[in-house]
Amino acid sequence: ATGEGTEIGDAVGIIAAQSIGEPGTQLTMRTFHTGGVAGADITHGLPRVVEIFEARNPKGAATLSEIGGRVEIEDSDRGPRVTVHPDALDESGEPLPEKEYQLPRRTRLLVTQGELVEPGDAFNEGSRSPTELLELRTKAQKGSTETELYLVGEVQKVYKSQGVDIHDKHIELIIRQMLKKVRVIEAGDTSLLPGELADKTKVDRENGKLKKKGEHATFEPLILGITKASLATESFLSAASFQETTKVLTDAAIEGKVDHLLGLKENVIIGKLIPAATGLKRYRQIDIGPSDSVPAHLYARPDTEAELLAALEEIGSVDGDGIDLEALGLTFGGAPQHDADGDGMPTESTEATEIPEIDSPLDEPSN
Repeated sequence: ATGEGTEIGDAVGIIAAQSIGEPGTQLTMRTFHTGGVAGADITHGLPRVVEIFEARNPKGAATLSEIGGRVEIEDSDRGPRVTVHPDALDESGEPLPEKEYQLPRRTRLLVTQGELVEPGDAFNEGSRSPTELLELRTKAQKGSTETELYLVGEVQKVYKSQGVDIHDKHIELIIRQMLKKVRVIEAGDTSLLPGELADKTKVDRENGKLKKKGEHATFEPLILGITKASLATESFLSAASFQETTKVLTDAAIEGKVDHLLGLKENVIIGKLIPAATGLKRYRQIDIGPSDSVPAHLYARPDTEAELLAALEEIGSVDGDGIDLEALGLTFGGAPQHDADGDGMPTESTEATEIPEIDSPLDEPSN
């Protein structure tokens, strides 16, 4: 990344992948554990980055609150027990049921007695599961912003621990691709199907066509690992070139998919100009020519040696600053004369002296 503003057509996804992948060579491949018996196992280094970008459930995951409310902590034989007393009321005006969580015996609590928590907050140390966090925050109608910020922060934590500085925008671009898909719950009056995996922008566009006349489609947000996100792309050519080629092409044939060749990979595969940088349609109609009109005769080449020498002599005759043909040993109809004495003056050409042949002992027949 150069730090400069991007232009339309820049391949920002490739830049982001390179900006994250190249410094990744400096990360350690080892998995460390926190000191002491009571500490939770926490993955560090490159395995932690892979764990985040593949949206896997982390080892030693923290327990997350499913509801918002006030915390009550009790000790038990099995370990600390956390009870959340919700402050909100249900539709009938009654208090919501409280929720109890049994935590492992040897764990460090992140909440205190009487603390107010929200859905998705962690009770104890450990990494939060991105899938669970997104689900809980969505139920609380908080959106996906907190999940995105958490993922960016976790990736930055790994790189900064190794002294590597990466701009947030590169990580945000990868996270955006992981969260771009949604699952349709109710299709409403749209052309979507229940259970369909679709881009969120496509669902919003379908709902926008209905305006207030029809029933809108409802959906739930999803978080996909970068491998699944690559296979779930709209282009079956791009997906087939990545993984599971036979399965991707078979599914595409069954569904009758059409590839509109909007991405880079699919255009490279069929040998077309990629729709990026100067390959964009907006640049294809540009005619390139000289800035000023140049007379046609200046592009003509001399037909004979005499014309070439005459042109060179004309150039050399301007105030004596050009090419001196005599110094070069060039004359009309003649050939360059070489300086044999090394004094800078042309010399007369002479015939080459014939070198006598010498009989070699190797030519004699062997006895």
